[in-house]
Amino acid sequence: MNKERSVLLSVVVGVASLALVLSASPIIATGHATHAQTASQTQSITGKIMTVEKSSFTISVGSAMSSDAANQQESERMMKFNVDRNTTIDGKLQVGKTADVTYRESGNGTYVAISVRVAP
Repeated sequence: MNKERSVLLSVVVGVASLALVLSASPIIATGHATHAQTASQTQSITGKIMTVEKSSFTISVGSAMSSDAANQQESERMMKFNVDRNTTIDGKLQVGKTADVTYRESGNGTYVAISVRVAP
């Protein structure tokens, strides 16, 4: 009777352990995929600060050559970034300063600054 109890207890513990491992695998895999997706969605850019508002700022980035070969003038691209409570800002946002911005695109097509480093 004692041996049967020991075998039954071993089987129950083994089945419970297997169920625990199998149920934890999707959680671990899902968490890893979400982290990889988040990392791939962040981008960085450097530009000159053009405007500063309470919860956003705009920078002028790079000079992209015009597609009109005869004109060959450079055009600036403006990008507006929203700032939220999770945004970290190193330095003071001031018009005319250069800023390095790490950001993500939100679901509605706007940009959210994750971190900003303003050049001294």
